[in-house]
Amino acid sequence: MAVIPIHELEAAINYWRGRSPSSGDELSLCKEASALSRPYALLIVQRQSSTTPEQLDDEARAAWEAYACFKNGIRN
Repeated sequence: MAVIPIHELEAAINYWRGRSPSSGDELSLCKEASALSRPYALLIVQRQSSTTPEQLDDEARAAWEAYACFKNGIRN
């Protein structure tokens, strides 16, 4: 089972924020960063240091997998 450390989850959020900066008067996050921010916040609240892809919902998992492909130099 793969493990996603909290610092890697934060890096993925920052990757998506860099690709699609916050927008609107509310400065809303893009859908990918928003999807990853939920499990990130949960890790903080629960004082955990990692999660697994299986624990992510479909939207967060897709955002994580796209980031992981980018990080590993894999082009889709």
